Amino acid sequence: MADYRQTGSRAYLTGIVLVAVIGGLLFGYDTAVISGAERGLQAFFSGAADFSYTDGLHGFTTSSALIGCIIGALISGFMASRLGRKKSLFAAGIMFFLSALGSYHPEFLFFQKGLATKSLLVAFNFYRVLGGVGVGLASALCPMYIAEVSPASKRGTLVSWNQFAIIFGQLVVYFVNFLIIRSHANDPAVVEWTNSIGWRVMFVSEAVPAALFTVLILLVPETPRYLALNGQDDKALTVLSNINGEVRAREILAEIKATAVEKTEKLFSYGWMVIFIGCMLSVFQQIIGINAVLYFAPRIFESMGMGNPMFQTVLMGVINITFTLVAVFTVEKLGRKPLLITGSLGMAVGAIGVALSNVVTLPAIIPVVSIMVYSACFMFSWGPICWVYISELFPNTIRSQATAIAVAFQWIFNFVVSSTFVPLYNYSHFLAYAIYGGICIIAAVFVWRLVPETKGKTLEDMTKLWRGVR
Repeated sequence: MADYRQTGSRAYLTGIVLVAVIGGLLFGYDTAVISGAERGLQAFFSGAADFSYTDGLHGFTTSSALIGCIIGALISGFMASRLGRKKSLFAAGIMFFLSALGSYHPEFLFFQKGLATKSLLVAFNFYRVLGGVGVGLASALCPMYIAEVSPASKRGTLVSWNQFAIIFGQLVVYFVNFLIIRSHANDPAVVEWTNSIGWRVMFVSEAVPAALFTVLILLVPETPRYLALNGQDDKALTVLSNINGEVRAREILAEIKATAVEKTEKLFSYGWMVIFIGCMLSVFQQIIGINAVLYFAPRIFESMGMGNPMFQTVLMGVINITFTLVAVFTVEKLGRKPLLITGSLGMAVGAIGVALSNVVTLPAIIPVVSIMVYSACFMFSWGPICWVYISELFPNTIRSQATAIAVAFQWIFNFVVSSTFVPLYNYSHFLAYAIYGGICIIAAVFVWRLVPETKGKTLEDMTKLWRGVR
């Protein structure tokens, strides 16, 4: 017991972080589940009698969750400040769960089951947007929660596990979708089953991890930073003691109280530079083009003449998981800036390699390896490290508001890149990747010149840092 009081409990910290990480898994699961369901969904609504389900409508339907993501990110700051991080994550869990059930059975109460209509399409999109709001909340609040409970020496590593969970969640849903289809592989009417039932089962499969997350989040504490900012010092001290030990807990609580002059401050209380850097980190994470590669990987590999593009896509998924772990285990040793700069330059090399393969005759293996280098470099840099920065860059009193804005920028530019890639790629393969390669170089310069290193600094140190910059 003496050691526990002096050093805190590693098991306690690990347990509450693992619960928050399930939110990251749901983030990945929800955004990727549509990949397996979209063809069956298209076939189902194409049979509607009261409207024509065009390619444009299908494109909107498959991406409608992104609308919810933007909304969720924008309201995350308000909810985190007013309800707390824990209650806001609980609300996100409820949204995930209801979205899974509603997407499975959008006819609930109001419509005839199995009859595709315009009104049913609206109901389905409502449930997908609801799930997107949950994703937007989780994308902002899970890293924030982990950062606010983590000791400074472990914060980068623990927040990076959230990115690992996002990528892992995407792989899990690919595997689940595969098993759902395979369960009826010997059925002569497998296509008919997929078009009527299969896509529904894919969506409802998310209800299991969503329910688990919603229950478990009730068992974890509120973050000590939120408790201290709201005058609940005794509760904050208890949580801090469980994590850091009693002596260090009192020191951290004093630091928090010293920076919490008031519950919240105006967004630009620390100048515009901190907001600009946070938002631009989010923007660069998207405009370097990674989601264009992840979303359209099979199409890209097929255009390169590879025999089995799905095999290359799965291989890239394994590489993504592996290199995310590189960030998890090096972020506290090497620091944030070196990983971001190295990753940016590596991505530039990969993107330019693909671009050149479209104007110079090269073996097919060259562009494939270039794509994988591009993706791998993202996974140990911009993938996890951007979330680490967003979770720790802002001072305590503006963290909720500033994080909400930064994450909203991320989802907005996710939509921009995803919606412009195919026209740009079809216009010129070379131009598409040359642009992304150029942006990667600009991103490296941006990080080198403007982004501060935050390795080893407490969240309270951010207040001192940005007050000194003004």
